[in-house]
Amino acid sequence: MNIFKSFIQITWKSTSGRISLIIFGFCLVLAVVGPHIAPYGPNERCYDAAGKLLRLASPSWDHWLGTTVLGRDILSQMLWGAQTAMLVGLLTALGTVVIGLNFGLIAGYFGGRIDAILMRITDILLGLPFLPFIIVLLSLTDRNIWTIILAMMFVMWRSTARIVRAEVMSLRQRQFIAAARTTGANDTDILYREIAPNIMPLAVTSITFALAWAIITEASIGFLGFGDPDVVSWGSILYDAYASQMMYRAPWWVFPPGIAIMILVTSVYFIGRAYEEVINPRLQERM
Repeated sequence: MNIFKSFIQITWKSTSGRISLIIFGFCLVLAVVGPHIAPYGPNERCYDAAGKLLRLASPSWDHWLGTTVLGRDILSQMLWGAQTAMLVGLLTALGTVVIGLNFGLIAGYFGGRIDAILMRITDILLGLPFLPFIIVLLSLTDRNIWTIILAMMFVMWRSTARIVRAEVMSLRQRQFIAAARTTGANDTDILYREIAPNIMPLAVTSITFALAWAIITEASIGFLGFGDPDVVSWGSILYDAYASQMMYRAPWWVFPPGIAIMILVTSVYFIGRAYEEVINPRLQERM
């Protein structure tokens, strides 16, 4: 909780960070309460008073963002999609940083053969094409939301591991590490009580950028038609619009998910940038 509080306080010092935090907080609230306030189910079909299916109904008081070709309320789908975006983004970002952080800590601290083995594993994964690999994996397994999260975790930690490793290799030469050894601290204590707290700002920055990448990737997977067929996401809304060939006839079907993805991802990037500028004043000098 102290790390989270410190992150909010540091980011709030920047105007762009403050605005981005408000936007992200609003999206987070929508993700939590959205399914409960959505006027319709994500796949529920809507009918008019005469019992006729409302196909491609333009925005109105009854359907603020209109309906799809199958008569589904787009506002309701957007609210359900916010939950999917946040769930995938937050879990993937957290898992990515946990894996990358531990790989980087162990490789950078112990060095030698352990470092060589862990970094070769990282290099192999760095050679994998990111999105094609996930699509192939989803094609061979069940296409559910948890498979998507695990697949992204499997490949997204690579950059974090390398960044953390470089920082650990610098920190392990510091005097406070030598002092910890003289007091009888073992390797685990040194890694997680002495070194890890000093690289937490770096880890927090990695979380923000991993969150943005996860949201974009999940939307891309959904748009390409490889998402969970039982879960509505902003990417799957775009896919349905494209597959129906009604993108130009019903702009109200296309613009809401596209704008939502852009706003959410941009706010996350600005949060990470604002936090990075405060903890690293050299970035401000380059602006």
